[in-house]
Amino acid sequence: MKYLLLFLTLISVLIANDYKKIKFPSKDGLPISAHLYSDGNTSKPFILLLHQATYSKGEYLEIAPKLTHMGFNVMAVDLRSGDTVNNIVNEISDIALEKDLDISYLATLPDIKASLAYTKRHLSQGMLLLWGSSYSSGLALYMASIDESIDGVLAFSPGDYYKKRGKTFIEDSVKTLKIPVFITSAKYEKKYWWNIYNAIPSEDKMYYLPQTKGVHGAKALWENNPSHEGYWEAVNRFLERFLFR
Repeated sequence: MKYLLLFLTLISVLIANDYKKIKFPSKDGLPISAHLYSDGNTSKPFILLLHQATYSKGEYLEIAPKLTHMGFNVMAVDLRSGDTVNNIVNEISDIALEKDLDISYLATLPDIKASLAYTKRHLSQGMLLLWGSSYSSGLALYMASIDESIDGVLAFSPGDYYKKRGKTFIEDSVKTLKIPVFITSAKYEKKYWWNIYNAIPSEDKMYYLPQTKGVHGAKALWENNPSHEGYWEAVNRFLERFLFR
């Protein structure tokens, strides 16, 4: 029996770490490449994962399997403002550069909207969470303010990084948010998002700051970060509310 349990555990780990590579068009037709971690049960809560600057969907190679083990289906997508991380190339960024297209932070909004639309149309009929890292975390908060289908947001190191929209673009956007929101960052980064957090009217919001200096973006959850366990405890505490509804 002991060996059977060990075998089943190993099989479950292998399944959890497996992903399907898919592609679908952004709003302007550029192909978005994504890693889908799903058991096909569309009633499960679903998390759409957005990466940070100079990164790709590879930011979540280590994170996504842990989320699926918790009970979520997830998809990590490439946004056109990015590059390579963990040996995973950002494919839409490469194509956008070849076509001399705008790859600024705000230029990724069509990619995020297309990813949400694809998820709702093909992958999820349950609760939908949007998860952002660095620049994409601010855009995740913004998208939640204009898309009522989003049931929760996790924002890793957000800030008002979008000068073309003004100094308080995100702070102003979140004033309508009534859904659960989680914000975290490196300790020194609190000053970049504290006004944003206070502007959120939701009664179901929380934030986490590590005892150590911490790490920028979702890579705070990587195991090579000495403070990753504290970040994970906070994330798990926030995500539990979506698993037991």
